[in-house]
Parts: sequence; C-alpha cells; structure tokens
Amino acid sequence: MIIYLAEVECIFYNTQSLKDKRSLIKRMTAKIKKDFNVSISEVDYYYLWQRTKFAIVTVTNEVKFAEQTMQEVLKTIDSYTELERTTTTIERI
Repeated sequence: MIIYLAEVECIFYNTQSLKDKRSLIKRMTAKIKKDFNVSISEVDYYYLWQRTKFAIVTVTNEVKFAEQTMQEVLKTIDSYTELERTTTTIERI
C-alpha cells in the first residue's frame, strides 16, 4: 500500500470575504474529489480570506499511479485563476 500526502498552500487574489473563499474552496474540492478520487481538505488558515492550506491524500498500490494522480490534482488547482499555489510538499508515507 502506497500513501501520498501533499500539503498545498495557496493565496487568493479575487476573493473579498470568507464567503467568497469558502465558495471557491467548496467548488474546487468537490471537483477534485469527483475527478480524481482523492481526499482533500482545508487544514489551516480557516479565518484568513486570502490564504489557505490543503492536505491531499491518495492511497494506491502503484507508485506511478499515485504520482500521476497527485500531479493531475496540482494541475487542476493551478487551473483556477482566482488563486496561486505557493508552497507544495509531497511525501510518500
């Protein structure tokens, strides 16, 4: 069993409130969960409306598949123009 964990920090540019931020996060996490069958959750900076940190986890039995899945998830996050991915750490557990 192979577990990959990614911690991703992002900065929001076009949000004006926590409501805007949470709306975008909800949309984005629902799409990522649906498309890639990974677990994703906001894990830090809950009350800052211009910043967030996600934890993304995938479990599989093939290293190559886990790496590809994680890269596709990161590409999806990067496709949102409302935010910028700043710091990303990926580790195999």
